[in-house]
Amino acid sequence: MATVTKPRKKAAHSHQTKLLIDGTFRDSQSGKTFATVNPATEEVIAQVAEGNAADIDLAVKAARKAFDEGLWRKMDARDRGRLLGKLADLVEANIDELAELETLDNGKPIAESRNGDLPLVVDCLRYYAGWADKIHGQTIPIRGNYFCYSRKEPVGVVGQIIPWNFPMLMVAWKWGPALAAGCTIVLKPAEQTPLTALRMGELAMEAGFPAGVINIVPGFGETAGAPLVAHKGVDKIAFTGETSTGKLIMKNAADSMKRVTLELGGKSPNIVFADADLDAAVEGAMLGLFLNQGQCCCAGSRLLVQDKVYDQMVERLADRAGKRTLGDPFDSKTEQGPQIDEAQFNKILHYIGKGKEQGARCVTGGERFGSKGYFIKPTVFADVKDDMAIATDEIFGPVMQVLKFKDMDEVLHRANSTDYGLAAAVWTRDIARAHAVAQHIRAGTVWVNCYDVFDAAAPFGGFKTSGIGRELGEKALDNYLEHKTVTVSLG
Repeated sequence: MATVTKPRKKAAHSHQTKLLIDGTFRDSQSGKTFATVNPATEEVIAQVAEGNAADIDLAVKAARKAFDEGLWRKMDARDRGRLLGKLADLVEANIDELAELETLDNGKPIAESRNGDLPLVVDCLRYYAGWADKIHGQTIPIRGNYFCYSRKEPVGVVGQIIPWNFPMLMVAWKWGPALAAGCTIVLKPAEQTPLTALRMGELAMEAGFPAGVINIVPGFGETAGAPLVAHKGVDKIAFTGETSTGKLIMKNAADSMKRVTLELGGKSPNIVFADADLDAAVEGAMLGLFLNQGQCCCAGSRLLVQDKVYDQMVERLADRAGKRTLGDPFDSKTEQGPQIDEAQFNKILHYIGKGKEQGARCVTGGERFGSKGYFIKPTVFADVKDDMAIATDEIFGPVMQVLKFKDMDEVLHRANSTDYGLAAAVWTRDIARAHAVAQHIRAGTVWVNCYDVFDAAAPFGGFKTSGIGRELGEKALDNYLEHKTVTVSLG
């Protein structure tokens, strides 16, 4: 049975709650605010300025001016990199405070915030700081008496819309390549988790970024996100979130021909062959599904286990899941915190109910944990069939589905029988089999005998409805660059 840690009170902090536009923090033009809630206690943390179309317009104009006329466009690439490096230094210097703020607003365990998310934030910013002065074109031999060369230039003003599951890390993934490329930014953080993005804005101002280069407008999708997508002054939209929202953004961006990159949902297959190191596979499956309360786009939510070891894996997973420590996310021993909000909490419980109704066997969990906060017991379903709702839909919660397979041809077909294609994993001691699976799986990332290994240098993104474009690595720079060809007559 899951264990609990007792909550402890956190010291009160003042939080930045205003919009960042053109280098200053200000109230929304409407004067409206919205509550951001601690999901572990259901208590309001702060009231945050609620941006709308008028605020988006101001932010876009500030970003447009900074790009077209301001210091940013004239700044040497190496100096842009220096500012990114300084921002990374400031994040590192304030890492404990930022980790606590992330845990307060998001609910993820402090051990994950402090030892997982924040080091990756620092690393990502430093990685792209190093890229800023290494973006260059080529000389191209063409026919005739001409000198031909290419240039890589920033796409311009970028609207960035990020989710609530990894708030600070998503800021870094979006800001890093965009700023290295020389773009200016209007960021809309998720309404559930605006506080760390606004704190990052404070640190960016402290680092010395010119006014208008980074603008942050918290608000809701319909009233802030949609106007950002529709604004004619925005050259590109970068979105991370649900596939359904990504489709809507593509449609709405079409009129102005904005460049669009999307990192969307997943229903990732995690394949365990009978010859695998089962100890490692169990730990990998637990990490792949339960990290961040199951609120990961690349969660290994379809665990496909070969029939010879199926019962053994189910038993071991149920035992491990049942012993997870739930409770106060500020306790360093806590392994699982609350879901992000009431809507997500109810959605997950709905899917758990559907799993039971459709005949899956709930071997552990399957219900709310405690009476306060949006906690759900770690849940493992066995005897899951491919057509069950829990096996086809992205639940985005601590609900593991364990499916049985017989051989490689069967599992490859079933693994690919989904509209998603974000990630996958395979566990086997057979290196030839591992590479064969990696080749045939239709997914943007395939892990072999590991799960959730991320690095700023390794591209991440999806096939099929899991997205367009890649985050991280050199490939992410392409999201924020236009390629120009220049041909000079030498005659």
